[in-house]
Amino acid sequence: MGLTLVQSITYWLSEHPSIVNFRWSPTQSWGSTWSFVITAISSYVVLANTLNLVLALIKRRRPLPLGPIPAIHSLAMALISAVIFTGILLSAAAEIRETRWFWRRTRTTTPFQWLLCFPLGTRPSGRVFFWSYIFYLSRFLHLFRTFFAILRRRKLTFFRLFNHSILIFMSFLWLEFSQSFQVLAILLTTFLYSVVYGYRFWTAIGLPSACFPFVVNCQVVLLGCNLVCHFGVFLLHFLRGGCNGMGAWGFNSVLNVAILLLFLKFYLTRKKSTLEVAREDDASSMMLKDKDT
Repeated sequence: MGLTLVQSITYWLSEHPSIVNFRWSPTQSWGSTWSFVITAISSYVVLANTLNLVLALIKRRRPLPLGPIPAIHSLAMALISAVIFTGILLSAAAEIRETRWFWRRTRTTTPFQWLLCFPLGTRPSGRVFFWSYIFYLSRFLHLFRTFFAILRRRKLTFFRLFNHSILIFMSFLWLEFSQSFQVLAILLTTFLYSVVYGYRFWTAIGLPSACFPFVVNCQVVLLGCNLVCHFGVFLLHFLRGGCNGMGAWGFNSVLNVAILLLFLKFYLTRKKSTLEVAREDDASSMMLKDKDT
């Protein structure tokens, strides 16, 4: 029974004809045009700012009750991320297994090198690009967290809007230009997303949270891993005579650096404000003790 279950999962996540025969194209893939992605990102930014402005104009300061919606969203995102992680892992293993004979013949590629560096001329079709497409679509579901934050009357930051918008755009570029490194990037991202959203669901239903900034630490780990892998792609590009989609990779690298700098600024500002609040609390407690004495 266990073997049958594994075979069934393998079939539905890596061997189904829709996955094997997938092809990224404007006629076959929803949301695969430049006009769509630009319109979608612009609409997201406009809607988020409009909702935030409306709530500010009506002087709504208290959070709006959202009930179980954020918890359900977190659970759904954790499950979707876990499925994408499993699907692209099985699909990558199948692609490596089926093309290993060619690598042995040419002696130019290893499985790990392929994860970082697609050969020149790679087209966006087949198993791994199917899951890259699903990952691209799942990015739009992440946008709901922005609207949850606004309805909870949390500050709408430039970092949040920029980060979500750029992540959608980068996922689009991965498919549009068959960019190298995307398989490993999706594996890292979906694994950490399944953990992070699982943790958010855990805390949303009232279970105890970690004694340290769990989500922020996961984001730091992801950014660090991406930075190391980008360096690996850069080396392989020159050592192997070229990786596919390096123009998009260079643009993505610039955007990743921008996200990293904004994240560090946001993290340091948040840490500074937390320290200031702690100092104020300590000062207040000392004043109360002086009064008592």
